[in-house]
Amino acid sequence: MLTITYHSHSCFTITSDKVKILTDPFIKGNPLAKIKPSDLKPDLILVSHGHGDHVGDTVEIAKRSKCRVIAPYELIVFLQREGVPADNCHAMHIGGSYNFDFGRIKLTPALHGSAFVSDKGTIYTGNPCGYLITLEGQTIYFAGDTGLSSDMKLTGENNKIKAALLPIGGNFTMDIEDAVKASDLLDCEIAIPMHYNTFDVIKQDPYMLIKALEDGKHRTKGVVVGIEETFILE
Repeated sequence: MLTITYHSHSCFTITSDKVKILTDPFIKGNPLAKIKPSDLKPDLILVSHGHGDHVGDTVEIAKRSKCRVIAPYELIVFLQREGVPADNCHAMHIGGSYNFDFGRIKLTPALHGSAFVSDKGTIYTGNPCGYLITLEGQTIYFAGDTGLSSDMKLTGENNKIKAALLPIGGNFTMDIEDAVKASDLLDCEIAIPMHYNTFDVIKQDPYMLIKALEDGKHRTKGVVVGIEETFILE
């Protein structure tokens, strides 16, 4: 049985019988977060790109839990320099896939930026990505930060996607209208919104996605997972 727990922004815990996967763990500084980084004990962290609200607390969590971290190559190099042990890092890149003991991970394109910006300057961290996560015979698509892309049609044609975790906030990523179109291109069974309401500029009503998908023109069912709520993928 797979479960998906939403921690706000783009941070989820995806759990199977073999692995607990954490995505983009932005907790400190996140006004919507209800937990602390120390509450998270993953086996694996997936990081989609180098922006601070996605790298988030990766280094702290990875060092404490000694979990594996997967990210595009340049971002992995940056995370190692920040203190994530090299032995716990697995670098990948867009289009690449790898069969792990718990399942399969594949990186997909994302239309966005990727650089770590701080008061020390801007550090190049490679290209942004999304992830196809196949566990127990079911595939979850974690889109990362992205705009609508025709690549999503190929992603849907080449993969039987059970659930897609899609940004809806607009401004930096897709909005609700584009997330509906992305659901059609991906031909996914379930669409779960993410990356909204964390900041004023990405305020959205996620139930508008559900409403839009219920007009009889779409195969996809929308599901809102509340913060610290868990959805069971059957």
